[in-house]
Parts: sequence; C-alpha cells; structure tokens
Amino acid sequence: MVLDDLGSSLRGTLDKLQGKSRLSEEDVEEVVKEIQRSLLSADVDVDLVMELSDSIRERALSEEPPAGTTAKDHVLKIVYEEMVDLVGESTDLPLESQTIVLAGLQGSGKTTSAAKMAWWFSKKGLRPAVIQTDTFRPGAYDQAKEMCERAEVDFYGNPDAEDPVEIAEAGLEATEDADVRIVDTSGRSGLNDELVEELKEIEAAVEPDRNLLVLDAAIGQGAKDQARAFGDAVGIDGVVITKLDGTAKGGGALAAVDQTDSSIAFLGTGEEVKDIERFEPSGFISRLLGMGDLKQLSERVERAMEETQEEEDWDPEDLMKGEFTLKDMRNQMNAMNKMGPLDQVMDMIPGLSGGIKDQLPDDAMDVTQDRLRDFEVIMDSMTEEELENPRSIGQSQIERIARGSGTDEETIRELLEQHKMMSRMMKQFQGMGEGDMQRMMKQMQGGGGGGGGMGGMGGMGPFGD
Repeated sequence: MVLDDLGSSLRGTLDKLQGKSRLSEEDVEEVVKEIQRSLLSADVDVDLVMELSDSIRERALSEEPPAGTTAKDHVLKIVYEEMVDLVGESTDLPLESQTIVLAGLQGSGKTTSAAKMAWWFSKKGLRPAVIQTDTFRPGAYDQAKEMCERAEVDFYGNPDAEDPVEIAEAGLEATEDADVRIVDTSGRSGLNDELVEELKEIEAAVEPDRNLLVLDAAIGQGAKDQARAFGDAVGIDGVVITKLDGTAKGGGALAAVDQTDSSIAFLGTGEEVKDIERFEPSGFISRLLGMGDLKQLSERVERAMEETQEEEDWDPEDLMKGEFTLKDMRNQMNAMNKMGPLDQVMDMIPGLSGGIKDQLPDDAMDVTQDRLRDFEVIMDSMTEEELENPRSIGQSQIERIARGSGTDEETIRELLEQHKMMSRMMKQFQGMGEGDMQRMMKQMQGGGGGGGGMGGMGGMGPFGD
C-alpha cells in the first residue's frame, strides 16, 4: 500500500512507548520528529506537517489519557484523529442513479478509473455503463472497451466519430437503461483553453450529477494546484487518486486535495479492474497505523465468497459441516485470490497490518502468492478420491502427483500438512457456539474502543468513535 514506509516508521516509533503509563516531553518529541520526517518523505506540504505536529505535541502533553489506557494507545489515538483530519472527508457518493463525468490531464488514469468505478458500482447492485468520448488520444476507445469487458460492464464508444459531444449524447441514449453512466473525457498535457471548452460542452450536453477529477498520485503536492485549476474551470465535486501502489508522493496528493474545496472519492491501488476502493479516511489511516480495516476486509471477503460460489457452486457454510476436504481448501484459496494481493489484505487485518507484517521480508507476500499457485497446480493433478480424502495419499501417490504437476514432493507434503492444520482449525470452529464466535470476533477487534488500536467495524473508527 502507498505510504508503507510512513506507516512502518510511525509504528516503530510508537512501539518504543510500549509499557509506559505516562509520557515525558522527550517521548512526545521523538514521536513528533518521526511524524515530521515520515510525512515530509511522503511529500506532504511542510506547513501542513508543522501544523499537524504542533497539534499532536499539544494534545499529547495536555490531555490526560483515560484510566487504564497506556501511553502508546493514548498517542496512537491522537495521531490517528489528527491524520484523519489531515486527509479530509470522503466525497459524498450515493448508491443511486446518476451520471458522472471524469476529467483530468492525459496520463492521469481516467480510462482505467472509469472501468474500475463501473466495476465498483456493479458490485454494489447497480447497473453501470461507461461512455468513452476521448477522440484526442489514439487507442483510447480500444483501451476503454477492453477494460470494460474485463470489468463485465456496459460500454459505449464510437471510434469513427470526431466530435466528443456527439459521442456523449449518443452514449446517453444507448445506455439509458443503466443506473450509473460514467463519461470518460479526453485529456491534454496541460489544462488549456481547448480542454476547458471541450469539458464545458460535454457537461452542458450530459448535465452530470457530479464531476470527478482524476489525479495521478505521483503529482504529489501539485494535486492542490491541479484541483483548484479544474475546479475554477469546470467545477469539481470530488477527486479520484490513481496509482497509489507505486509512488512515494501519495501522501502529498492525499493531503493536498483537502486543502482545496475538493474531497477524495476513490483510490486506485493497482492495475486490475478490482484495484479500487472507496476512500474512507478512518479506515485508510487505521491501516496506515497498523490497526487494520475490518470494514474493507469484510467487503472483500463477502465479494470473494460470492464470486467463488458462482464459479464453484459452493456454500461456505458447508465448511461448518462434515469433513474439511482439499476441495474445500481450494475453494478457500480461490476466494483469497479474489480478495486481491495478500499484502493489501494483510493491511486490513487487525494485528497483522502492523508489527508482524513489518518484520516480513519484502518478497514474503510474492512467495506466498507463488505457493498458492503451486498448491492449485498440485490439486489439479489429484484424483477425486484424493481431493475428498487427502489422508489416503501415500508415498507412491505423492510421486505420481509430483510428476503430473511438475512440482517437487516436498511442496506436496507441505500442501498436505497445510490441509491438516486448516482441518484442525475448522473442527474447532464447528464446535463453537454463537457466543464463542462473538467472543473470538471481539478479541480480534481488541475488545472495543481505545485499548489495542484494532480496526473498526461497520464504518466506526478503530477507537469506537
């Protein structure tokens, strides 16, 4: 995730407060200096950094921690609240019929964002459509069409037309059955009169419910000027920040947007159509500080389970009954793959997104993803009987499976051992009553507010706000 270095350095500094019941001025100053260093490295504006660090310093030294709260948790809560304030609110985006126009400079990621947003709306139960009006960039139509096919959403464009306004009007007619129409516009290398005039004409023809500006995270603090310029020219209701998976300047872009009259609607976090998330400041900062984000996690789990059930005709509740087979394990693995990259998923799990993940080698997640693919290939080389009854697999079968899958015997034994561990765990779940499950979930969340900085549920902050 973007700002990983910021998150790990902040967590490392806060860990030094472990076990302390009270804070000295030296403790607070060390935390403040690390925050300053980290935010400046993430390209956040100097004045904003100084303002934030002054607020944290003042609150940490003047506010009394609640009874039973450690010094670390007290400072963590203050840092969390101040950083949520720094990145600002999320753009209001109701789940209802609407037309959205995307604006932005060339290369900002508008076309990709249009398909990603359409995919996101489709997963919320709405029928979206993308209307491609970019006649300036060669290949825009083909890219948009291909992305929409991958997102499995409706698409309209006309590669032979030259007038973007005519395309937009025809697109509205062709997609009149859609709930959400997303109009992708052309860009230029800069905000010139030609682009402003084109955007104004499209807006007049389309009459959108909201205009969203698409910004590349690499622009950093320049997001402020760009958001203001587009806002003055055509009006901006929110911002989509793209390419947050590969830039150290993401912090500058996130913080800069809040210094304009704009707010953030979506974050683009990768190249796939599923790599988009609704910007929720509390969850974003919670993940950054290692406290997880159970709301985003639960959405991904639910979505992955639904997609896996559609493909495999499989009900996750079956896991709570009978034997846990290798088929069940494969379905779980498929669901995990659909949740996205493991490092992103770990960021959302309270307790894993902080210190534990920081201690892993940089390539640990890639190795794990590769291992899951190996397991999938191995299971494809097994018979139905072996998948249903893995305990029956002996040495001669392991040798046959190794030859058939092109993997080594050690990896096959690792798969079988992993299955045993998961099987034992499922048996424990099967023996749990509803009260036991509730207690387990409460432990995962740190028992509620304030205590261990665990992620919040259902949109609440990690401190029960």
